[in-house]
Amino acid sequence: MKRLLNGAIGSTPMEMLPLLYRCCTKNLAKLFFISFAIVILFINSCRGERGFQGQSDKDFSCSPPRIKVKVVKAVDGDTVILEGGERLRYAGINTLELHTESGKPEPFAKEAYLRNKELTEGKSFCLEIALRERDRYGRLLGELYFPNGTTVSEILVSEGLALVCYYEGSGKFFEKYLEVQRRAIERRVGLFSYLDRPSSQREFLGNKNSRRFHHPACLESKEIKKRIIFRNLEEALKAGYCPSRNCINLIFPSEN
Repeated sequence: MKRLLNGAIGSTPMEMLPLLYRCCTKNLAKLFFISFAIVILFINSCRGERGFQGQSDKDFSCSPPRIKVKVVKAVDGDTVILEGGERLRYAGINTLELHTESGKPEPFAKEAYLRNKELTEGKSFCLEIALRERDRYGRLLGELYFPNGTTVSEILVSEGLALVCYYEGSGKFFEKYLEVQRRAIERRVGLFSYLDRPSSQREFLGNKNSRRFHHPACLESKEIKKRIIFRNLEEALKAGYCPSRNCINLIFPSEN
């Protein structure tokens, strides 16, 4: 019976038939364990087909206005190339820079890229285009949905690999992902592990117009007219403010 249970893990129903035949007797205890093994088989057969990480290019349909697309390549943590060559930038989030002038990725940028790559490359999704269809670089703006309704961005934020950022036309995604980010903050995963550092316990200056926040040492912070003061980094992120691009190295300093 032990061999039966060991063989059940990762086996197909056809591979299990000989084992079931040899073990099947009138003994009720053995029949119970056989039933248990069949349940394991059923779970194994379903694993990955309903979960977002196991989705491959299988047949499924997308309800309008979403359209079916296939990802060819991940560029970084928040951008992918679709079949046909179109570049898609996720609308409601931002990951830190993978490629910098110093040649060293910003904190968790490489992890975000690798996770995005794992989740998307070679797989099909339902694409929902944002109200603002393109950014200033000409990239398509939108979100990739797995068949179960989960988005790639949602996963990245939940693992602390991406930050919620408000962009024009991204309001729908922003509100959804902000709740995900608040839960991830409580777990202190990824970038949110910085929140307990002494450098994160100081005041940060937010711009109410752009919904970006700045480190007081940033030159941009002196030019903010409609400002809000956050007591610490956690308060700024929970409010849905995104760090200014020019302040990243001060807000999330790299490890030496």
